[in-house]
Amino acid sequence: MVLAAWLHERDDEWKAQIATASLDPFRGYATALNQQLPHAVRVLDPFHVTKLGLTALDQVRRRVQHDVHGHRGHRGDPLYGIRRILRRRADRLSERAWGRLRAGLVAGDRCGQVTAAWTIAQDLMRCYQLRDASAAAAVITAARDCPVPEIARLGRTLHTWRAEFLAHFAHTDVSNGPTEALNLKIKNTKRTARGFRNFGNYRLRLLLNHGRIQNNHQTSRIRTRRPSLVA
Repeated sequence: MVLAAWLHERDDEWKAQIATASLDPFRGYATALNQQLPHAVRVLDPFHVTKLGLTALDQVRRRVQHDVHGHRGHRGDPLYGIRRILRRRADRLSERAWGRLRAGLVAGDRCGQVTAAWTIAQDLMRCYQLRDASAAAAVITAARDCPVPEIARLGRTLHTWRAEFLAHFAHTDVSNGPTEALNLKIKNTKRTARGFRNFGNYRLRLLLNHGRIQNNHQTSRIRTRRPSLVA
């Protein structure tokens, strides 16, 4: 595991300074942190938890769409038409968006499964907005007891990561958002360059692009048609 090997190379004094560690819901990260930083509090990153909830919602919507129409979403299908509205927080919806949401669910969600999944996803996002650990614990219970299979699986996942999930509400300033932002910049640099064959050149380009090395030297003056005046 790359993370475990990297942490193993750090000295004990450096490790002792780490009090909290933000991570994705990936067991390999948890194992590495447990082995190398056993004293640190592991905190599940809010972005990835929210992403799990919205992904489960999308899976329910696609399944119901296929069960009703026999094909994946097409333009004009009720659930396909509200796919982006379903992923937005309820308190940020306009009156027009609320109308579209209600109409789409009435027309396309006859079994009520998409509505149930949407409710759980909204509750999951709301607990972060309220910073309420009790509300987060209630989401875990509601998701596990939900008859919709995709949401029940989400509930089992959150229950498995319960300690790390609830730890966020005691350490609300912990997030790996900056890491994700830098990772996106790295990917964009690699994509723009069409790949690097030499790792040294790749690393240097990343450092130049993203602030660790300041490329602020003055550019050379261009010689004009009258070089005697430039000298």
